[in-house]
Amino acid sequence: MSLSIQAGCPAVRGCGSAADMADAVGELYPVECEDAILVWNLVAVRLSYGHDLSVLLDDLVPLLEEIRRPSFSNAEVFWGSDTFSAEWSVVREGDSLRIRARWHSILGSYESLLAERGDVVVPVREFIAEWTKVPRRMVTDIETERVELEDDDLFCRAKALLAA
Repeated sequence: MSLSIQAGCPAVRGCGSAADMADAVGELYPVECEDAILVWNLVAVRLSYGHDLSVLLDDLVPLLEEIRRPSFSNAEVFWGSDTFSAEWSVVREGDSLRIRARWHSILGSYESLLAERGDVVVPVREFIAEWTKVPRRMVTDIETERVELEDDDLFCRAKALLAA
């Protein structure tokens, strides 16, 4: 597999309430907690829960919803964290996805190494299985900590993805 995610089990700190799921994630996970790891063609990329993934979440959930649709053909996504900034062009090729990335800013400054590794081609089911590890970790922690969300739309959508 040329793309995988290691979601880990990051430490959680208390958070009674938050504006939405992204804010809750930013509050729940301290900076020094365990990161998630994205492996792109054998290159490991750290994704901080409290910093990167709290920002990426607003794009991740809609992307997973879209890719799950049988009619999905392509999508463009801009990952906009300052320590994980990239543009991904995701195109369906039969039962697989081809992901062409333009790397802008990665913690550790190894964008050129990631670019050298080229495109990722991964079966649709594996892409979804790998990336849903992240919202599963977040949903579990939000529920365990009983965080009250003022706007729970993204949280409900993430839960629906996990239930399907």
